[in-house]
Amino acid sequence: MIQKTKQTYRLLPAVILLCLCLAQVGMCQPAAIQSAYRLGPEDVIRISIVAGGEEQVAKEMVVSDTGHVNAPFIGKVDADGLTLEELEQSIVGPLEKDYFVAPQVHLQIEGYHSLQYFISGAVKKPGMYEMGFKPSIMDLIAHAGGVLPERGNLAYVIRGTASSSADADDPADGKPAPIKVDLVKLLDEGDMSQNIRLMSGDTIYIPLDTGLDQASTKVYVQGKVKNPGVFNYQPGLTALAACIMAGGFDRFAAPNRAKIIRQTTGGQETIDLDLNKVISGKLPDLPLRPGDRIHIPESWL
Repeated sequence: MIQKTKQTYRLLPAVILLCLCLAQVGMCQPAAIQSAYRLGPEDVIRISIVAGGEEQVAKEMVVSDTGHVNAPFIGKVDADGLTLEELEQSIVGPLEKDYFVAPQVHLQIEGYHSLQYFISGAVKKPGMYEMGFKPSIMDLIAHAGGVLPERGNLAYVIRGTASSSADADDPADGKPAPIKVDLVKLLDEGDMSQNIRLMSGDTIYIPLDTGLDQASTKVYVQGKVKNPGVFNYQPGLTALAACIMAGGFDRFAAPNRAKIIRQTTGGQETIDLDLNKVISGKLPDLPLRPGDRIHIPESWL
């Protein structure tokens, strides 16, 4: 009996590690994670309503683009930004008032479709990723196939609101500066203090090593960015990434009306680009060419 107990204890670390790995890829979601998660558009929720000792209904609900779910019996209910517990309370009240005595509402998240993250630059598979959990920057890099050998020493994380970042240069202006992550400390030295937890909608850009010789070609970022100027062109550089390298958008910027001025053999071409939609993943980012000029105009408001 003692020998069997010792063998069981020796297996515990492996079992715990397996469970943690499964949780990371969404194969098992601890209740604490689901209860703390705040719902967003396109999330899929399974609802079960029990009353009188019997299950009255069981179905799936999808959070709409306007942030509502269509709950059984009572119809439209606000869900965007709520936890499962808060949504349960919003549903139980009307059910108890008009339909059942002491109903029980059980909710479970079936699909996390509002957790979206964008990564570009020196990774093997850049693009937008939907995740079943809130990842760290290392999680997202792993999903993107890892970094390229010629990656630079920094990663930049840009967020949509000042309230989501304590690293903003001026939180009052609503336009936080990009968060810088030291990739040497994180990837080469294993410093997990650099492995920040990402928020839905985050855009991560990992530039190529600025020490690489990319000839004398440049790109120009002007207008309402925090540090307008001239930057070395690098293969894979995009319009949003160039704006991040320029310090991010100014307080009075209008990223939705960005313009890329490009010289072609036939003359000059102007490309309109809504960078707000690029940040949200609704539009693909635009790859730049040597000599491109990016202009971020001033907001009309």
